[in-house]
Amino acid sequence: MLELDPDIAEIVAMFPLGTVNAETLEAVRQADLGPAPELSDKVVRQDHVVPGDPEVIVRVYRPLGFGGPLPCVFWIHGGGYVLGSYSMDDARFDAWCLDYGVVGVSVDYRLAPESPYPAPLEDCYSALRWVWSSHEDLGVDADRIGIAGISAGGGLAAALAILARDRGEVPLTFQLLECPMLDDRQRTPSSRLEGLAIWNRESNEFGWRSYLRDIYGSSDIPGYAAASRATDLSGLPPAYICVGALDGFRDENIEYASRLNEAGVPTELHVYSGAPHAAGVFAGTSVGARYNRGVAEWLERQLS
Repeated sequence: MLELDPDIAEIVAMFPLGTVNAETLEAVRQADLGPAPELSDKVVRQDHVVPGDPEVIVRVYRPLGFGGPLPCVFWIHGGGYVLGSYSMDDARFDAWCLDYGVVGVSVDYRLAPESPYPAPLEDCYSALRWVWSSHEDLGVDADRIGIAGISAGGGLAAALAILARDRGEVPLTFQLLECPMLDDRQRTPSSRLEGLAIWNRESNEFGWRSYLRDIYGSSDIPGYAAASRATDLSGLPPAYICVGALDGFRDENIEYASRLNEAGVPTELHVYSGAPHAAGVFAGTSVGARYNRGVAEWLERQLS
């Protein structure tokens, strides 16, 4: 039987995350996540309102001292479609903007169950299209815009890549999918594992039920709602998928990476032994460090 990396298991035992459901959702949303990270004065952060009905808020990050149009990483936060905020990405872009000379964009999409599919995806698309149309004002190289996300954000990024391909308005250069939440059916062995750390099967079902609402459990769910349901993956940008061996999303991520490669999409897959969901948050452990290093190395290649 697979076991958590001992260093990660020790941390998880100290800070257990319970099941997210209708009864606990608001408490989890309001939970104190500790002091905000100290941010660099070498990165400028500015919130923008993307016009529309409804309006969408995005936070744009730009490193000081870098001239000319820069590549852009358009990031979508995680949270099982029911949690999270764009402010979660401040520390990430503090590092990435300076390390890679990029403009970062994080989108504050609406959350389920208050705003189910397609609202969150359309928010992301509206923000992405705004970045594309405003690239000169933002100092973004329009030929080097990639999308990325973690967990539900990874699922939204995968769906956004498909939507952008089909609408034909915004060309994308890559998709970075960290432990993406892709398949509502929970039909794989890993999705049925009991006692998963970080994001268990009960939380996962609640997330999907909240996101899909009236269409949950039906056979009419489009690939825009759950990327694993998409039948045509051709013509998508190069992809990177990473996941822990003890993540409920392990099998659906492996399957999606295989299907992308079969469709002619250059795709790199990394599965980390002993790692749970969102292993990168355990950056102080050996497994977490390797997980983050893999992301960084691939991203650097796409941006070079």
